[in-house]
Amino acid sequence: MASDDGVEKSATLLIALGEDHAAEVLKHLGPREVQKLGHAMATLKSVPRARVESILDEFHTIAVEHSAVHVDTDNYIRSVLTKALGDDKASNLISRILQGGETSGIEGLKWMDAGTVADLVKNEHPQIIATILVHLEHDHASEILNHFTERLRNDVVLRIATLEGIQPAALRELNDAMARVLAGSATMKKTALGGVRTVAEILNFIGTANETSVVDAIREYDPDLAQKILDEMFVFENLMEIDDRSIQLILREVQSDSLVMALKGANEQLREKIFKNMSQRAAEMLREDLEAKGPVRVSEVEAEQKEILKIVRRLADEGQIVLGGAGGEQMI
Repeated sequence: MASDDGVEKSATLLIALGEDHAAEVLKHLGPREVQKLGHAMATLKSVPRARVESILDEFHTIAVEHSAVHVDTDNYIRSVLTKALGDDKASNLISRILQGGETSGIEGLKWMDAGTVADLVKNEHPQIIATILVHLEHDHASEILNHFTERLRNDVVLRIATLEGIQPAALRELNDAMARVLAGSATMKKTALGGVRTVAEILNFIGTANETSVVDAIREYDPDLAQKILDEMFVFENLMEIDDRSIQLILREVQSDSLVMALKGANEQLREKIFKNMSQRAAEMLREDLEAKGPVRVSEVEAEQKEILKIVRRLADEGQIVLGGAGGEQMI
C-alpha cells in the first residue's frame, strides 16, 4: 500500500470480498495498515463496476456481478474490525475512524495517527516520550517526531539512543499513566528497547532535513554515538551493496510505478544495478518509463524510496535477504 491509489484498491477489494474474508485479511496486517485501510473504507461509498473488475483482475479474483458495490460502511467496518481484532482493539480503532474518539495506553497509541499521538505526548517529559516511542513501529515513531519542535525532537532521539532498557517498575508506572493498557510484572526481565539500532531505523523514515538536524545534535553530545547511528542506518543508495539475488527478490515485491518514482532520485550506478537484475524487456520498459516521467517532487521520490526500504527490511527480517551497508554485512 505504497500510495493513495494502492490503499483505495485494497479497501475496495476488502469490501468486495465480504466481511468474513476481509476480517481474515485484516488479521494479518499491523495497526498502521489497518488504520489506513479503515479510513479508506470509511470514505468509500460507491465503486463503479469497471473499477471493481479492474481491481479484482489485478488480484486474480472473481469479478463482481453488480454494477457497483454499495455498503453501509459504518456497520460494515464495525463488523469486520471486530471480527479481525477483537472487541477492545476494534473499539479503539473504530472510535478513531468513525467518531474521532480517543484511545489510551501505549497499545492504543499504535492505532492512532501520528499527529494525534504527538499532541497527546508533546508536553510529557522527553524521557517519557522516548519510552513511549520505542514501543511503536519505527515509521510511526518517525512521523510523530516530525510533529515536534526541533529542540524536543533532538532531545527525544538522543534519549532513545542512550536508552539501554526499561525497568519493569518504570514500564508499569508508564502504562498506568497511559490508562493501564499494558500489564507489568515484578518478575519480568529488563525490556530490551531503544539503543542505536532503534534510532537508526527511526531516522531511516524521518526525512533528510530532520535526520541531519538530529544527527548533528547527537554529534555535539557524543560524536562516537552519532557515528554508530550512521553506521546502522540503511538508505536507498545502500541497495548498491546488496547482492543480485536479493535485488531480484526485492524487485518481485515492488510495483513498477513505485520503482519508477524511486529511481528518479537514484544515481546512474544504482539504476544500472536494478536494470541488470531484470529481464531485458522489463529493463527496457523501465528505462522508457523513466525517460517519459516528467519532473517530480523530491518528497514524492523519498516517499516511494522509503516504501521500498520497508519491503527490504521485511525481507531481511524474514531471512530472505542479507543487508550490507555502512555498518557492514549483517545476518538477519
